[in-house]
Amino acid sequence: MLLVPGDPLRPTRPDEHFAPEARAAREAGYAVAVVDHDELARGKDAVRAVASVPRDGTAIYRGWMLEAHRYARFVDALAARGVTLRTTAEQYRQAHEFPGWYPTLATVTPHSAWTVGAARTDFDKARLALGNGPAVIRDYVKSMKHYWSEAAFVPSLKDGDAAWQVASRFQQLRDDDFVGGFVLREFEQFTAAEVRTWWVHGRCALVGPHPDTPHDQPPDGIDLDWLAPLIDALRLPFVTADLTLRADGEWRVIEVGDGQVSDRPASIDPATLIAAVFDELQ
Repeated sequence: MLLVPGDPLRPTRPDEHFAPEARAAREAGYAVAVVDHDELARGKDAVRAVASVPRDGTAIYRGWMLEAHRYARFVDALAARGVTLRTTAEQYRQAHEFPGWYPTLATVTPHSAWTVGAARTDFDKARLALGNGPAVIRDYVKSMKHYWSEAAFVPSLKDGDAAWQVASRFQQLRDDDFVGGFVLREFEQFTAAEVRTWWVHGRCALVGPHPDTPHDQPPDGIDLDWLAPLIDALRLPFVTADLTLRADGEWRVIEVGDGQVSDRPASIDPATLIAAVFDELQ
């Protein structure tokens, strides 16, 4: 079955953002059930959050992001009803959090270093390990690229105080949503809109635009032979990988994410996503 968040105002109906996918799944012959995402995100009562899910079976989630430990409670609450999520809690954390996927894809993504926690001393160790050039700061799950100059871009890692000012502003903006620690990534010059690729058991099921640029279609016949063995090596059931072209014409991986919580670009028909991805996950 497909699980989607319920509408906060009409809890028995799918959230408006995921309703098109729910409708497409039903039309394709899948059962669809709603869960209370707000309850899951608060972490107070995961059992209550899944109370309307039919007992027994296998499920795939398509919904809003959850912190990895909240997702683990989601998995456990469903298991108590005899329902198995196709992506385990361990697999979700590996795909969702930067340290889980970076070592496998290190050769095709900007060089990076990270901290465990938000201490200045650990930040400086990661900063010095990365070198003296420009960098981008994020945490384990998200950047603040829309606050580029104040909370994302560091012109020179050599200036420790200036870099820490950017990191501190980033943490301030993320507030309670700050996850894991700081990630520092070497800045690379990119020249094209990002492409979102969807992978099921190491095989590319769909290539499309990134949700931020839904009408910037990827080039025809994009070659992913270089990436397929690396995604396969992750041994994850359902992930996305966001790619873009570097200034020298080389494709680079910007981000990997769990496919369950990766947004669908508005320009991709929901039935296309369901057919391309969910059929393979059965």
